[in-house]
Amino acid sequence: MIKKALLTTLGVALTSSLLMSTAQAGEVLDKVKAKGFVQCGVSQGLPGFSNTDVNGEWSGLDVDFCRGVAAAIFGDATKVKFSPLSASERFTALQSGEIDMLSRNTTWTQTRDTSLGINFAGVTYYDGQGFMVRKDLGVNSALELDGASVCTNQGTTTEVNLADYFRANNMTFEPVVFVKADEVVAAYDSGRCDVYTTDASGLAAQRTKLAEPAAHVVLPEIISKEPLGPAVRHGDDQFFDVVSWVINATVEAEEMGLTSSNISRLLVDSNSATPAELRFVGREGALGENLGLDAKWSYNVIRLVGNYGEIWDRNISGLELPRGLNNLWNNGGIMYAPPVR
Repeated sequence: MIKKALLTTLGVALTSSLLMSTAQAGEVLDKVKAKGFVQCGVSQGLPGFSNTDVNGEWSGLDVDFCRGVAAAIFGDATKVKFSPLSASERFTALQSGEIDMLSRNTTWTQTRDTSLGINFAGVTYYDGQGFMVRKDLGVNSALELDGASVCTNQGTTTEVNLADYFRANNMTFEPVVFVKADEVVAAYDSGRCDVYTTDASGLAAQRTKLAEPAAHVVLPEIISKEPLGPAVRHGDDQFFDVVSWVINATVEAEEMGLTSSNISRLLVDSNSATPAELRFVGREGALGENLGLDAKWSYNVIRLVGNYGEIWDRNISGLELPRGLNNLWNNGGIMYAPPVR
């Protein structure tokens, strides 16, 4: 009886908690408009995705999608405030309303999508988990890592994938886990573990922080699917739509050949614009009205932040990662946006 009562109490508490964290339709977008900025959760420092320079200025692919949402809502990509979050802090920050959206190299999984009170708005980077070791270890394959000590982030999909991979291949390992990504990098660089595992993009980014980047090698195995993308809270379909269609607009613009430098001509030279281009920049149709935004929402995203290819070139090219799956569908990749019409 006591156990049943306890479970009932816990159930009520859980339901209440979920209800408290569930936004009403339109509520988030209205609050964002009222306060005048988007509060965006990002990583605590991952080159190429969300990182600060010596002046404290944020840059990166994840950062640019925050700015894209601000550009769509306000016509001003600077209307963003960033909250650097650890892997273990990120979901609580979103659930509690501390941030409006999460854009922090976060993998879209079924458990996260169905049990955390959040919705993933799309994929901005198709990634996969890999392993990095020192070259002088003499290892050429992840299948040679039996008995190794492995550094990774606590509370991530990489931590779970790591256990699955070693178990499936009848190998043992010693986990060495930390809350902050920089703690993982420092531990690996100091020799506290043999192996560093995270998303392949993360390995490329974090290798730049090592004392001797050239002394390390990323092994060939990719052991998981890691579709990374922004997430919002459950319950506000309108804000979800805004974030989702900002992602789609950047992909569609690249496919249409629209860039930050050429899109402005469509507002002054309608004689040469196609019907699709006129809809895209808001000269025809009601795409902005349907989202609760200005008619020029997508025009502002591309003008101020750029299309997906520009965002990639600005942030990821320096990591020397192949674009691969993140190329457009008609160029060998799987980046594909529903029609913007």
